Amino acid sequence: MSGAVASPPPAGGAGGAKRGAVAPDAHFVQGNEACVRGAMYAGLNFFAGYPITPSTEIAEHLADILPRNGGVFIQMEDEIASMCAVCGAALAGAKAMTATSGPGFSLKQEAIGYACMTEIPCVIVNVQRGGPSTGLPTKVAQGDVMQSRWGTHGDHSIVVLTASSVQDIFEITIEGFNISETYRTPVILLFDEVVGHMREKLVVPAPGEIAVVDRLYTEVKAGVNYHPYLPREDGRLPVSDFGGVHRYNVTGLFHDIFGFPTENADQVSRLIYHLVDKIENRAHLLARWKEYHLDDAEHIILSYGASARSARHLAETRRGKGDRIGLLELQTLWPFPAALVREKTAHAKSVFVAEMNMGQIAAQVKQAVNKPDRVFLVNRMDGMLVTPTDIGAVMRTVEGRGF
Repeated sequence: MSGAVASPPPAGGAGGAKRGAVAPDAHFVQGNEACVRGAMYAGLNFFAGYPITPSTEIAEHLADILPRNGGVFIQMEDEIASMCAVCGAALAGAKAMTATSGPGFSLKQEAIGYACMTEIPCVIVNVQRGGPSTGLPTKVAQGDVMQSRWGTHGDHSIVVLTASSVQDIFEITIEGFNISETYRTPVILLFDEVVGHMREKLVVPAPGEIAVVDRLYTEVKAGVNYHPYLPREDGRLPVSDFGGVHRYNVTGLFHDIFGFPTENADQVSRLIYHLVDKIENRAHLLARWKEYHLDDAEHIILSYGASARSARHLAETRRGKGDRIGLLELQTLWPFPAALVREKTAHAKSVFVAEMNMGQIAAQVKQAVNKPDRVFLVNRMDGMLVTPTDIGAVMRTVEGRGF
């Protein structure tokens, strides 16, 4: 069972690369290639990036596919320039994406903050590796959860999605583009090295089978007054491509509805509340998850990304031996689905959070549930995947049973 984002239907907009250029059939591909195929399905027509392990395959595939399908691929001189190029292309009407990992994600943070402030729809893929610093470039980790939320300075909100399989990466990538276009916001796809590099079957649906949200364009007649930062009642901001019919200002400073800088306290306050509320007030719409055997579960494992694969294996194996174990797999990490976590774990005797960091999501779970003392962390930070054995060992220690 999964939660779906309630996105508006396509409302016209930017012409992207040839949608559906990937044949609607089955493929045996890496997770990183599934991300590429999902982006193309969603209408990606601009990519700027810089090669970095373990995300490089995304750039490699797009360097081949994107120009052949009417899009633009550019390898920039560094990660900062890559993110800035994505912002510029998106402002000019492109569906734009970049991909990186580790230190590259750190370098992108200032421009991600600019995209938040100026409400630029774009997608940033971070295939996580061990850190900090150069860390473990070829090993798996999930240490960027908090950086993805708070990496750029100042109060803001952000949407962060993740996935545990090749098929899920494809679908979550499309969802990331849909959310970015719906709410005019950057969306971060936080994958990890194991999911990015493993190969599985991918079924690409026919064009139109998965809804694709395009940009909401305003009236483009010359002389029509355009307020680039005046949201409609539904919270969406109509777009007029920069450099087109309407002249308007874009700045990372606090700005009024015309885009011009302001220090007026009332306008500053209203803008920051808008930037935060348009995401946080829709946390229930943005929540995506998968659940397994939660109806009668005494013990629930909560996990995400590659760690959730081990959690599911343990849950399935132990249920076959009579243990009532369930799995709640989060696909939306931010805004954190606290109400969902509280509801799904309300009747559990214990909750075990499996992740490859020092407990970044476990801390959020403890804040969300009614009995935080019954939340236990199962983790690794050594570049190795959390295994079913690791999870079973902690459950055995806590519950004193043969998990």
